[in-house]
Amino acid sequence: MAVTSVLPVAAILGEGPVWSDGRLWFVDIKAARVHCYSPDDGSSQRWDAPDQIGWVLPSVRGDMIAGIRTGLHRFDPVTGHFLLLHDPEPDLPGNRLNDAATDQAGRLWFGSMDDGETQMTGRLYRCDAGACRDTGLPPVVITNGPAITGDGQVLYHTDTLGKTIWRVPIGADGALGQPVRHIVIEDGAGYPDGSVIDAEGCLWVALFGGWGVRRYDPAGKLIRTVRFPVANVTKIAFGGDDLVTAYATTARKGLDRNALAAQPLAGNLFAFDPGVAGLPVMPAGI
Repeated sequence: MAVTSVLPVAAILGEGPVWSDGRLWFVDIKAARVHCYSPDDGSSQRWDAPDQIGWVLPSVRGDMIAGIRTGLHRFDPVTGHFLLLHDPEPDLPGNRLNDAATDQAGRLWFGSMDDGETQMTGRLYRCDAGACRDTGLPPVVITNGPAITGDGQVLYHTDTLGKTIWRVPIGADGALGQPVRHIVIEDGAGYPDGSVIDAEGCLWVALFGGWGVRRYDPAGKLIRTVRFPVANVTKIAFGGDDLVTAYATTARKGLDRNALAAQPLAGNLFAFDPGVAGLPVMPAGI
């Protein structure tokens, strides 16, 4: 699979790619920026966020919901304005929001993490019908994923530093059942970062420090690996016509001068043919 750099943004910590309104949206967490790429003409836009920003996702109101260090914000790309909606962790100023996804019911699932990457203060939240609540999963240092199957019955939750992806049943009311260890990334293969489900129910996992992306079948068996010319791959999203192009964010974070010289494309937005379609992203119902 040929992996191609399509937008040279040199992000410090590129993350959160999502296809919406015919464009690919993503963020640079550490630079506190939102980026938008239009593959039809190769153009791009960017906006400054008020603080570290983990993701943006489309909303049913036609604007976007953003996960910023200080909480959930409504983001208007027309004006560039951010409006605080909810701070889930006012008692944890050392935390920031990290990764998120919506399910087919429009529920928003998002995680937090210790910005210093040492304390086990990261939790997973669900926002439904205007109410945000802790899902009750055990805290970890860095939450990632989350990814929800197309039928809305399973959530994949990632403990990045623990190199573990958990498979968690979702009840009809959105409550989570007992987590089951699903995938463990072996030593030397990097750390599991963002993940997404394709139209065949397989899980794509980006590997920070692992030089690529992996595809696992629903039983947790590794069935494909896509190698990248950069070490830190953070997440993929399916986009383009019929959702058959995979876009991947990457990062320069943690690379020293020698590593950056050897990886001149680090931090860019990449694209490749995954050989399978993705699932459409449902707007968040807030």
